Amino acid sequence: MSTIDVRPVRTRRERRTFLTFPWRIYRGDPLWVPPLLPERARAIDPERGAFFQRGGEAKFFIAWRDGEPLGTICAGEDRFANQNRGKRECVIGFFEYVDDYEVAEALLDRAAAFAGARDLNALWGPFNLDYEDSYGVLIEGRDRPPALLCGDTPPYYQDTMERYGFGPARGDNIALALDLDLASRPLQRLSRLARKVRERRDFTVRDVDLSRWDEEVDRIHHLLNASLSYLPDHIGWHRGALESTLASFRAIADPKMILFAEAEGETVAWFPGIPNLNEAFIHANGLRYPWDYVRLWWHMRRQPECLTIKSGLVLPEYWGSGVIVLLFDEMARRAVAKGYTWIDASLTSVDNPNTPHLAKHMGGEIYKRYRVYRLYL
Repeated sequence: MSTIDVRPVRTRRERRTFLTFPWRIYRGDPLWVPPLLPERARAIDPERGAFFQRGGEAKFFIAWRDGEPLGTICAGEDRFANQNRGKRECVIGFFEYVDDYEVAEALLDRAAAFAGARDLNALWGPFNLDYEDSYGVLIEGRDRPPALLCGDTPPYYQDTMERYGFGPARGDNIALALDLDLASRPLQRLSRLARKVRERRDFTVRDVDLSRWDEEVDRIHHLLNASLSYLPDHIGWHRGALESTLASFRAIADPKMILFAEAEGETVAWFPGIPNLNEAFIHANGLRYPWDYVRLWWHMRRQPECLTIKSGLVLPEYWGSGVIVLLFDEMARRAVAKGYTWIDASLTSVDNPNTPHLAKHMGGEIYKRYRVYRLYL
């Protein structure tokens, strides 16, 4: 058998091969939501990508055999994250490959060589240069498509990571599904709890104020870094990267579904609900061809069934105050009024002290589980 040759991406044609390689793995999978190629192209562009804008370095590789691409990987040094966390780790991502362990091994060996040349002591991921988009390996939950920003991987990806020597980097990340039936027992119980919170505490729930966007981003930035600092691998958000991420949602978000909670004039919690656009993206073929834009436009006209909640942030001093119950109740009522039939809460860590417990208490069920891995070199 011919040898596997792992080479860096150099030409425009190779970049296109790198970006479109997932179609070779997932074509025919009815649950796969193809990534939007314009967004992926921006992410890997050193001139435009948020990862590079905050000082990161990354190289992209393709595994070839007899002129046929068999897999891809990205190896990167996120200097901002390493400095904040006191680490020397190499981020891996865009890790896609045929069901052949030798191909995966060759790609990981190349990533390890990238790390060694920069005195980095671990491989960590997978992350596609974005810690909020399609990260981790899917461990369970292959009965329905993923929600916005969640990914999909074949079962053999988990076997590959463990065979190569990776171990879990932290607690798994989970996606929870909650049916929106205000007459159901769980949501009735939630309503009663929220009423008690209102009687006991003077919280104010408000919508996002888009006319004061910079101030709102500052509030979210503070909440993110303060409320998630307990996580063992918390990176800390770069203000510019956060603003870039939020800007992409600003165009699609309904301000009535982006909620803040305040106490005595201080913003203490944030609870954003976003239409699950994966219901449209799954039909758009990643916008590979001009006619795919028409298909996307057609499906974007439909009311999504799912509202996805990507984050629930509460300042630590307000954990246990009931403010998250208040926000969940308000969100559920608004979502029903808008025509949504279920809520996706993703991704949240099993280490999170609030969201998984509350979602299960409301009748939510785990429907997907993802795992981030680490290997010390």
